[in-house]
Amino acid sequence: MTAALQSDYPPDGGWTTDDLDALPEDGRRRELLDGVLLMSPSPTRTHQIIAGLLMAELHADCPDGYDVTQGVEVRINRTRSFIPDVLITTAAAAAREPSKYEPHEVALAIEIVSPSTRSIDRVLKPALYAQAGIPFYWRIETEGGAPEVVTYRIDAVNEVYVETGRWTKFVDTGEPFPINLAISRITPRAR
Repeated sequence: MTAALQSDYPPDGGWTTDDLDALPEDGRRRELLDGVLLMSPSPTRTHQIIAGLLMAELHADCPDGYDVTQGVEVRINRTRSFIPDVLITTAAAAAREPSKYEPHEVALAIEIVSPSTRSIDRVLKPALYAQAGIPFYWRIETEGGAPEVVTYRIDAVNEVYVETGRWTKFVDTGEPFPINLAISRITPRAR
């Protein structure tokens, strides 16, 4: 076990992915930002329903060269590791049955904005996913009731995402493969 697990303090030099690997499999969502351990609260019902429905919808139209999953870690480097809510990877990477992906294996990272992760999902993660070279990013906003999907494509020269659309009825994009998704299909039922 690492020194960090035996103390209330992080290890000298900060947390690493080796430290993450040494933590128990207890269902907690742990991410790393430059050696700082981030733990998010449990997601809400709305968040989880959107993630599940979105994964199913994308999976239904996913061509052979890709795979759709949710909540699988993307290891950017030894001190940065994030878990997108939904992601599209290469089929070759998925064939490994990984518990972790490398950034070059991810075609699209999707984050569903929660009240406790607004700044992380709107600012931090897109900046770091782009810097890592992940070609596409979607952010799903839920504050207004029905989901709004904001899509981005990487500007690889500047390592930033450029917005390609704001979708409230349908997501109609050819990236990373042709997607025509009715927002109503990922909207939780009203209770």
